[in-house]
Amino acid sequence: MRKWLTAAIATALMVLAPAAVAQTPPNVLVVGQIAEPKSLDPQAVTAVNDFRILVNLYDGLVRYKDGTLEVEPSLAESWTISEDGKTYTFTLREGVKFHDGTPFDAEAVKFNFDRMLKEDHPFADTGPFPLAFFFSAVEEVTAVDPTTVEFKLDAPYAPFLSNLAYPTGLIVSPAAVEKHGKDFGRNPSGTGAYKFAEWEPNAKMVATRNEDYWDGAPELEAVIFRPITDANTRIAEMLSGGLDIMVEVPPDSLQQFKSSGDFTVREQAGPHLWFLILNTKEAPFSSKAARQAANYAINKTALVDNILQGTADVAAGPTPPAFAWAYDETLEPYPYDPEKAKELLKEAGYDGEEVTFYVTEGGSGMLDPVAMGTAIQADLQAVGMNVSIETYEWNTFLGNVNPGLEGKADMAEMAWMTNDPDTLPFLALRTEAFPDKGGFNSGYYSNPKVDELLEKARQVTDQGERATLYKEMQQIVKEDAPWVFVANWKQNAVTAAAVEDFKLQPSFFLMLQDVKKP
Repeated sequence: MRKWLTAAIATALMVLAPAAVAQTPPNVLVVGQIAEPKSLDPQAVTAVNDFRILVNLYDGLVRYKDGTLEVEPSLAESWTISEDGKTYTFTLREGVKFHDGTPFDAEAVKFNFDRMLKEDHPFADTGPFPLAFFFSAVEEVTAVDPTTVEFKLDAPYAPFLSNLAYPTGLIVSPAAVEKHGKDFGRNPSGTGAYKFAEWEPNAKMVATRNEDYWDGAPELEAVIFRPITDANTRIAEMLSGGLDIMVEVPPDSLQQFKSSGDFTVREQAGPHLWFLILNTKEAPFSSKAARQAANYAINKTALVDNILQGTADVAAGPTPPAFAWAYDETLEPYPYDPEKAKELLKEAGYDGEEVTFYVTEGGSGMLDPVAMGTAIQADLQAVGMNVSIETYEWNTFLGNVNPGLEGKADMAEMAWMTNDPDTLPFLALRTEAFPDKGGFNSGYYSNPKVDELLEKARQVTDQGERATLYKEMQQIVKEDAPWVFVANWKQNAVTAAAVEDFKLQPSFFLMLQDVKKP
């Protein structure tokens, strides 16, 4: 790294008092993240906070077209699908190299998916790979020749291409995995627009321009991702000039940034759901009546209007309305009805036992989680529930929630931002997605009809038929109430006035290849 860049980065990382005025260096973009990344191995993480970094370090075979969730070529120039929908053959881009100088080819693609999907792979122990579910239909990956790779599926799988565009499908350097083993997540190597430079825990992750990027070298010389977990500190840094981009701006601060000519605020609806996981394995939420009671007890309109200040809409069910073709528009949110909630709690036999509620300090798409948690606690206590809050830092929170709530908690905050209407319910509502089976069904919800609908929906290729199945699933899940359906967020970000050509994406990722900062 050139001496000038090293000095510029050091300048940008000075911790300033809120009253100080800083200026980030030219051509170096400083991004305020909501949390420390867990890993820089794209196949080992689940949080959008991490994905926002990873999509700039790596490429997949395909990617989302700018401004959409439609798939377009990336490391694969083209592909064909067999008539039975079970074989995908990709023609790969030639001459691409990983950041470590090794060639990208069909064997590298095979290595990536075999590492995730085959327990006997020599580097399977570099996981775990929590979203390998995305590719559970893959039976075999074959490197036909250096520029041709074939995926054989066990059944037609409609979300396959969309899942390949998701960060779990990003392609890592086999040589780097072989060299670093379980430490690969701290020593990443991909083919992306930016190359990993350094990672100082809880301070910064620096990526520098890939001069040889196959899709054109980016304008920026470097990007610095700074984890700033406290929202007020992030705001102070943005206002003082210590950041160029801040994601997930708290509602209280949006107007402040909008009224200043020094900043640009961007907002966009996307496929987001903020919800509460209910532990259906243990009382009180083993009773459907108690779960419905929680949905009636919480004043979601007040949460959206007062705490979130109109930056979200009340959610009606498990599928975000951003998936317009699959969303059931007839679904109505649970109304705020405390008296109905009290009746249902009585029906459930609830006798005042303590309800443990896991809340996080902040995380991907979590929408002012402490304030939301406190308001939810008050609403539930108002109908007679004895709710006790336990608050955790984001990665600790995920470590408590993802393995399941049994024996630990009765409810937990959660947010998902997804790429396909299949993703969230398949990974978090099926019986086969219980945590001990590798999924994210942390509340242990199980309904055989929902399982059947979700299995069918991923195998049919006709979008109209898929939509019918998803809509039936939504009706059942709303009635069963395994979650409290709270809000669908309109994502936002604020940028310094000097930042050019930055766009929000419906995927919620930060695509920085085309961003400029004179």
